[in-house]
Amino acid sequence: MPVLPILRWPDPRLAQVCAPVGPDEDVAGLVSSMFETMYDAPGRGLAAPQVGVVKRVFVMDVTWKEGARSPVACINPEILDASGQLGHAEEACLSIPGIAATIERPAWVRMGWTDLSGTRQEALFEGNWAICAQHEYDHLDGRVIFDRLTPEARAVLETAYEDSKGPDA
Repeated sequence: MPVLPILRWPDPRLAQVCAPVGPDEDVAGLVSSMFETMYDAPGRGLAAPQVGVVKRVFVMDVTWKEGARSPVACINPEILDASGQLGHAEEACLSIPGIAATIERPAWVRMGWTDLSGTRQEALFEGNWAICAQHEYDHLDGRVIFDRLTPEARAVLETAYEDSKGPDA
C-alpha cells in the first residue's frame, strides 16, 4: 500500500471531529496505508485525519523502534475508563514536525474498539501505549497537542513551529 502524505497543522481537517466508520465501510486499505505511512515517517501512531480521512480510525505501534513490531489498528475507538492519576510526558506529532510538548494525561486508559475483522476489542493501555492511544484519540476529536497546553505555552510553541517552517512554507 502507498505511503500517504501527512497533513500539517493548521490544516482545518485536523480540527474536525471525525465521523464513525460505518458497518459496511471497508477501511482495510486505509489501515494498511496508514501503517506504511506511520513506519515511514517514522512515528508510533497515526490517525486517519492526519492523512486527510476524517473517520474514527487510528493505528499505533509503540514498540517497533526498540524491537519487534506490535501494530494495533483501532476502528471507532472509545475510552471506557481512565486513571484518576495523571502523568506527564513529552509528546511530538507527525502533523507538527519539529515540535514537542510536555502533555498531562491519565496514567492509563481502558479502550474499546473494533479491529479489521469486525471483532470488538478491549484493552487496558499503560505507559507509552496509554500516551499514544490518547494522543491518537485526540486527533479523532479534532485536537492536537497545542490544544492541551496553557495559552502561554501554546503561543510559544506555535511561534516556534511557524518560525521552523521558514518564509516559503
